[in-house]
Amino acid sequence: MQSIVRSDGSTDPAVRGIWRSRGYGWVLEIDEAGVTRTQEGTTCYRPPAARDAQSEMDSARYRYFRPLPGGKAAIFQLLEGDTNVVFDRLPALPAACSAPTDRTPGAVATAFLDHFERHYAFFDRRPPGFAARRAALRAKMQPGMDDAQLWDALAAFMEGLSDSHTKLLDEVDGQRRRVQDGQGETLPRIGALDGGEPAWLGALIEQTTAKLGESARTAGGGRIVWGVIDGRVGYLQVFVMGGFTERSDFATPQWAEAEMAAFHDALDRAMADFAGLDGVIVDLSNNRGGWDQIAKALPARFLDTAQTGFTTRVRGTGLAPFPHTIMPSSGLRFSGPVYVMTSDVTVSGGELATLAFRQNPRVTQVGTRTRGAFSTPLAKPLPNGWLLELANETFAAPDGAVYEETGLTPQIELEIYPEEAPVAGHWDAVEKVAAMVPRARAGSAQPR
Repeated sequence: MQSIVRSDGSTDPAVRGIWRSRGYGWVLEIDEAGVTRTQEGTTCYRPPAARDAQSEMDSARYRYFRPLPGGKAAIFQLLEGDTNVVFDRLPALPAACSAPTDRTPGAVATAFLDHFERHYAFFDRRPPGFAARRAALRAKMQPGMDDAQLWDALAAFMEGLSDSHTKLLDEVDGQRRRVQDGQGETLPRIGALDGGEPAWLGALIEQTTAKLGESARTAGGGRIVWGVIDGRVGYLQVFVMGGFTERSDFATPQWAEAEMAAFHDALDRAMADFAGLDGVIVDLSNNRGGWDQIAKALPARFLDTAQTGFTTRVRGTGLAPFPHTIMPSSGLRFSGPVYVMTSDVTVSGGELATLAFRQNPRVTQVGTRTRGAFSTPLAKPLPNGWLLELANETFAAPDGAVYEETGLTPQIELEIYPEEAPVAGHWDAVEKVAAMVPRARAGSAQPR
């Protein structure tokens, strides 16, 4: 892969021109000064300029490319190692993309429906289907409707999708709004308690570090916690797949390098503490997802040989599923039994890591079923600037099995966050898993 932007701030001449993505609905105009992205589908438009990014995916831009043979197509990536996205070179910008953008409610609704029809991957798993939702939205459209009415109509289309990766974000009448469904059962229940999630997470971390005692360690701004239980079982909890540094330049090479360095430093220290233990518990029961590269780097610490962790496929690209190969880490590794804890809080990158872990014969998944929302969100700004994000990538196990909506069912069922004791019940579950670890010092840390 080559960098689109050179060290002097100009773009690589080899990538300048007009490019159309396969399956993502984007046209890129790349000149010497940079990259301009246009949304293309039934209509072609540019969202309002000079708006702050409303989400991490909205802020992400392609940074790498690799020409394909013949020079008429190229692979683009946000970060090295991400899913390949193929773009075809065009002789000129499509005429429709040069027309003024229509920002009326009808045009916004048309673009909204078009993005769902072209890119949303899971109407078959999250009924009712597109046709029924489209008809209901069109019935709500009326001449002269205001922003609040349009928002309510689009929100009604999304009702019941139960997909936490699909959302609508912006400000209406001076108030921040968000449409997002599919939070599972545990988080809404916790949110109704005094203090909500912040108090709950704080209590969980306090309890965990107290139970681990002098062996307790934290890293990554408290997002990684580890220690040793009863002198024989390692315990590692990872709350998110990223955010381990204070950097705010998401998806830049500098951000990626710093995040990976912080993660590997923490895992090297944890694996050193786990050397010679009977087994390790990897607790992903409160993992909220994040960067896919971290989701792959975590199971790599427990691998002996290379494996395919999962595959990705996007409709409309014409490409075969893209295999995400995970190599054994060059840092310290653990080679004994591993127990991965999950719950319905485990989502996105947490589920990808769990799916990759499940390909390792030394791993047992324990807990409750994961959330069932794997796909990286596709950011599609609407003509009026509202941000739509939707799930467009289908992640699958190497055998082709897809767990979107259903989630990953553990081999051993165990309640992690019982309603009557969502804090104390967690450590009770950890101790039950620790008791499952055979008393045989089969594990070892392999040096770099």
